[in-house]
Amino acid sequence: MLIIILLLLVSLVILTFGANYLVKGSSNLALRCGLTPLAVGLTVVAFGTSSPELIVSLKAALAKQGDIAVGNVVGSNIFNIAFILGLTALICPMKVENQIIKVDLPIMIGVGLFGAYFLMDGQLTRLEGIIFFLSIIGYTIFTYFLARKTHNAALDKDYAGSMPKDLGKLWSNVLMIIGGLALLVLGGKILVENAVALARILGMSEALIGLTIVAAGTSMPELATSIVAAFKKEPEIAIGNIVGSNIFNILLILGLSATVQPMSFPGIQTSDLVVMLIFSLVLLPLMATNFQLKRWEGAALFLGYGIYLYSVWPQAK
Repeated sequence: MLIIILLLLVSLVILTFGANYLVKGSSNLALRCGLTPLAVGLTVVAFGTSSPELIVSLKAALAKQGDIAVGNVVGSNIFNIAFILGLTALICPMKVENQIIKVDLPIMIGVGLFGAYFLMDGQLTRLEGIIFFLSIIGYTIFTYFLARKTHNAALDKDYAGSMPKDLGKLWSNVLMIIGGLALLVLGGKILVENAVALARILGMSEALIGLTIVAAGTSMPELATSIVAAFKKEPEIAIGNIVGSNIFNILLILGLSATVQPMSFPGIQTSDLVVMLIFSLVLLPLMATNFQLKRWEGAALFLGYGIYLYSVWPQAK
């Protein structure tokens, strides 16, 4: 079992490096194409930090391990809000921009409701996957044009601080993207294989492994990005990263996975979907109050994640 745990840790390191290379190369190319730092942060960076979830869920779907594929997404969305935003707010109380409250957060909640509706029956068909995938294309286009229309110099300046200063050579950007994807594929393969092996040894269900261990592992890029943003006092990046990633997780990851391989996931309970929605819904009034996520609110989210883990862990017995 020790070897399996070590391989899981190695896979997380590989996934993190792969996501970093992909984000850097993709951000450079996007900036070269004239996108604003805000648009890059809400789309390219959000996609890049969600790439480990994408690779892992795709591999799980192809292996007909639907519980891991869907559990990874549902668990990641819960982890992103409750653990990552909770921890980030504990480090640095976060000022919330008006656009997040009025546009991005309501979209995230709507996408969560949309996704939960289709997941309630324990199956995701190819047609539903295509609907999800077309939705993420529409969201990306909408975000791009909204960023151009409501150009915010202050937000751009904040996001510019996290963008690469030296765009490098075009060929180096392409190599970073290819290398990042290769590392993601390798890390995803190692993670899924050893997560399943660990589940069998411990007698845990694949759904529980997906909702907890795999979800937390694939969310490491979001965790790293948000913590760095908190210490640099750039809360817009931390919040935008999480909100964008949660939208991408449902629409892109589930959409592409189900389009490639329709899935069934009997181990994912309605209660898991409800918890995901509750955390999403609670986030709106917390952030809307004085347009800030305070330390005690972050602590409440963090505690909520602990309660969720305690409630699902008996499934392993």
